[in-house]
Amino acid sequence: MINIKFPDGNVRQYEPGTSALQMAESISSGLARNVVSATVNGKLTDRNVPINEDSTMVFHTWNDQVGKETFWHSTAHLMAEALEALYPGIKFGYGPAGENGFFYDVEPPAGQSISSDDFETIEKKMIELARQKNEYVRREVSKEEAIAYFTEKGDEYKLELLDALEDGTITFYTQGEFTDLCRGPHIPNTGAIKAVKLMKIGGAFWRGDEKNKQLTRISGISFPKAKELKEYLENLEEAKKRDHRKLGKELELFMFSEKVGAGLPMWLPKGYQLRQRLAAYLEKKQEAAGYEQVATPHIGKKELYQTSGHWDKYGEDSFQPIKTPREGEEFLLKPMNCPHHCEMYKFRPRSYKELPLRLAEFGTVYRYEQTGELHGLSRVRGFTQDDAHIFCMPEQVKGEFIAVVHIVQEVLGMIGFDDVTAQISLRDPQTPEKYIGSDENWATAEQAIIDACKEIDIKTVTEYGEAAFYGPKLDFMVRDALGRSWQLGTVQVDYNLPERFELEYIGSDNEAHRPVMIHRAPFGSMERFTSILIEHTAGKFPLWLAPEQFAILPISERFNDYAQDVKAKLAEHDIRGLVDDRNETIGRKIRDNETKRIPFMLIVGENEVEAGGVAVRVQGEGDKGTMSVAEFVAFFQEQLVY
Repeated sequence: MINIKFPDGNVRQYEPGTSALQMAESISSGLARNVVSATVNGKLTDRNVPINEDSTMVFHTWNDQVGKETFWHSTAHLMAEALEALYPGIKFGYGPAGENGFFYDVEPPAGQSISSDDFETIEKKMIELARQKNEYVRREVSKEEAIAYFTEKGDEYKLELLDALEDGTITFYTQGEFTDLCRGPHIPNTGAIKAVKLMKIGGAFWRGDEKNKQLTRISGISFPKAKELKEYLENLEEAKKRDHRKLGKELELFMFSEKVGAGLPMWLPKGYQLRQRLAAYLEKKQEAAGYEQVATPHIGKKELYQTSGHWDKYGEDSFQPIKTPREGEEFLLKPMNCPHHCEMYKFRPRSYKELPLRLAEFGTVYRYEQTGELHGLSRVRGFTQDDAHIFCMPEQVKGEFIAVVHIVQEVLGMIGFDDVTAQISLRDPQTPEKYIGSDENWATAEQAIIDACKEIDIKTVTEYGEAAFYGPKLDFMVRDALGRSWQLGTVQVDYNLPERFELEYIGSDNEAHRPVMIHRAPFGSMERFTSILIEHTAGKFPLWLAPEQFAILPISERFNDYAQDVKAKLAEHDIRGLVDDRNETIGRKIRDNETKRIPFMLIVGENEVEAGGVAVRVQGEGDKGTMSVAEFVAFFQEQLVY
C-alpha cells in the first residue's frame, strides 16, 4: 500500500497505481466529478495518472486558481484545433494559461492574417468542437517520434522546443483532430467548455526575444457555464470604472512622476490621510496585543542581506549595491525589514521571560520590479509593509500564530472584506534548492501552521511551492466586490533566520536556546492594500476612512461665512470636511462632489441659515431633509461604524 497525505494532514492508504481521480472517488462522488487535475508531490498532473509511491496530494477544481488554469490551458488547445481547421498550415508557438484566461502565439499561413474581426468565426468553431466532447488523451513519445511528427507537419517552433527535451520527458496531448507537444495537465474532455470569448490580439516575439520573428498572440477566456461568461464580461466593464489608477487620479490620492522614477508612488494629501488612518487603526490594535513599535533605516550593509539570504535569492534582480567613498563598502536599499529586526533582537542578551517579543514597523522597502510588471499601486518598486516580527519559544508558536490570525481576520473584516480564504503555502518538495534551512526545520514549521489552522474557524486551501524561501506561510486571499481574488495579509513561521543570525535566549534551565520567528503583515503593503480597497469600494470608502467626510455647499457667496461656522462646529466632533465656496451653481457643486465620492453634502442657503441647520444629501442616495447641526452630528455618528 502507498500512503497519501492530504492538505488537512490526514493520511489514507491506497493500492499502488491508484489515480488521483480514484482517490477523489473514495472520498466523495461530488469531489470526483469536479476534480480537473491534481498536485502530487508538488507536481501538477492529470487526474488519471497512476500514483505508485507515498505522496502528498492536492485536488484541483474549477473553484481554485490551479483548476481554472487547467481548464484554460485545455481551452488554448481547443482554440488551436479551431485555428488549424480554419487556417490549414498555421504554426504554433506557446499556448499557456495565465491567471485570467489563456493565449496562443501562432503564425498564420503565408499570405493570411488574423484580426479581431475573425473572433466570432473562431469562437463558433471552438464551441462546435467543444460539443464533440473529445477526450484529452495523453501519450508519452520518444524524441525521435516527436521530431518526425513536427517535421512532417512543418512546425519549426515545436521542433525548436524539442531541442531542450530528452527521451522520457516528452508527451503529446490529442483531442479530436489536434495534437500538441505539452506537459499537461488537461481537463477530461472538451465538453466541459461551454462558453468562450476571445479578448484581444497582438504581436509577440517568439520566446520573448525581439531578435526573433513576431508571432500573432490571440488571448481569450472560457467558462464551464455561459452565465459565468456573461457575469465576467459585466464585471470587466465595472472593473474599468473601478480601476484604482483612474480613481486615484480623480480622487487625488496618489501620483507617479517619471522624473522621480517608475514604480515609486507619491501620496497626495488625501491619500496620505487615508493611509495614516489605516496605519493608526492597526497600531492601536497592535498596542493592545503587546506589540512594540520600532523604526529602521531605508538601507543596510550588503553583508546584512547576505546573512539573511535575501542577496543570494534576489540580489541579481534587485536594486544594485550603493558604493560609498570607503573602499569595498556597499549598501543596499532595504528589500525586507526582517534582517533589521533580527539585529534589534541581538541588541542585548534575551531571557525566556521576555518572550514573546513583538516588534512592529511600518517599514518602507525597495525591490526592482521589471518595468512591464509595474501596475499602479498594486505593483511598485518602493512600498511600505505593515510588518511585525514575533520572537518566541517553540512552545509559544501555536498560540502566537493563532493570535496573529485573529488580528488579520479582524482587520480585513473591519475594512469590509468578508469573503476570506487562508492559503497554507508550503514549499515545493521537487525543488528544495529554492529554499534555505534544514528539512527538519521545514517539517516542524509546516506542521505548526497546519495544526494551528485546525484549531481555529477558518476556511483554508493548500498550495505547494508558494512558501517564502525561508519558511512556510499562511496567505489571506480576499474576494472583492467583483468576485476577484487577491492575496493580502500573510503570516510566516520561520526557524531559519534565527539560525542564520544566531539568535538566542536563556531558558529556564539557564541554557541557550534558539527562538522561532513569526513574520506578519495584515495589510501586506500599504500600497497594494490601498489599490485593492479603492477597487473594492469604487472609491466610496468606509466613512471612518474617507479623507473628506462632508462638503458644505453654499448656494451663494452670501452664505460662505455660515458654511465656515458649520465646518468649525463639526470639527469639534472630529468630523472632517471642506467648504465648496466656488462660484458655481449648486447643481454643478453637487455633481462635482458626487464624483469625488464625498459621503455627505450639506447644502446651506437662506432657509438653513434662518433655521440654524443644513440640508443633508447622502452620496449616492439623495436628499435626507433639513437637520440642525446637532441632529446631523447624531445622524453622522450612527453611520460611523468601526
